[in-house]
Amino acid sequence: MKILSEISDTLYLMFRRPKRAQYAALCYRLRENGGSPDILLLTSRDTGRWVIPKGWPMGARPGYEVAAQEALEEAGVIGEAERQPVGCFGYDKAMAEGVKMPCEVQVHALKVTEYAEEFKEKGKRRIEWVSAGEAETRVQEPGLKKLIHDFAQRRS
Repeated sequence: MKILSEISDTLYLMFRRPKRAQYAALCYRLRENGGSPDILLLTSRDTGRWVIPKGWPMGARPGYEVAAQEALEEAGVIGEAERQPVGCFGYDKAMAEGVKMPCEVQVHALKVTEYAEEFKEKGKRRIEWVSAGEAETRVQEPGLKKLIHDFAQRRS
């Protein structure tokens, strides 16, 4: 009976649970010669796929502050995140025991102005600045690809 209960709990999480909220920073820098901005990508710790800094809500902190904090902790970049999100995208977060949790990620643009010498996840991820076009090809989530494309078009 215990295994049936575990299966039932897993199915409940997969199909009945509402999407969980996350907040992300679309970190960018402007090129001196103009054109579309460079985008900061980093690898996820578990699968090594290319992503942007993101994380779970932090108490009552607004989404843009969470996005800025995640950018600092995961990529060591500092800047002011825009209060208004540039968009959202959805993906399935792989959880323990193979359960996938649907997440809706609110993305805030963050113009990078400084770099931290030390940060929480230093050395745990690859971090690269790439063109917006290259960022689109590297990320897997269709919604994030579109968001990067639209962002670059508005900023060029």
